[in-house]
Amino acid sequence: MSRFLSIIFGLIITLSSSLIFTHPAMAAIGLNNGQLSSCPQSPNCVVSQNGDEEHTIAAIPYQGDRATAKKTLLKVLSVVPRTEIVEETDNYIHAESTSRIFKFVDDAEFYFPEDKNLIQVRSASRVGESDLGVNRRRIEQIRLAMEDLGA
Repeated sequence: MSRFLSIIFGLIITLSSSLIFTHPAMAAIGLNNGQLSSCPQSPNCVVSQNGDEEHTIAAIPYQGDRATAKKTLLKVLSVVPRTEIVEETDNYIHAESTSRIFKFVDDAEFYFPEDKNLIQVRSASRVGESDLGVNRRRIEQIRLAMEDLGA
């Protein structure tokens, strides 16, 4: 019985600590005064707004109107493996991508400022230190798909 109680106690501690301690990448989701959050120090994040040399990635340009670009981006995201849209507004999309083997979740954000034909982007891993460039490659593949679709 004491082994059973030890296991239960361990599970309670593990679950409660995961609820109490939010990973910095998760706390940084969303817009703040028209800006995506900057990246943490870890190399598993890229951002097109106010990024340092290691984390900067170019915004995604588009032709035409914002509604059409957003529709095209949603079409592209619908074919990105293991990716689902978790939030969508008129100028913002938040998607989650889950890795195949370890089921790690990355957050990708897309912001459509009103004054520019650009999609500002941020993609970050929720856990770990390195992502082996996965977030950067994902955004670059999305950029290429948008170009191929004439956005």
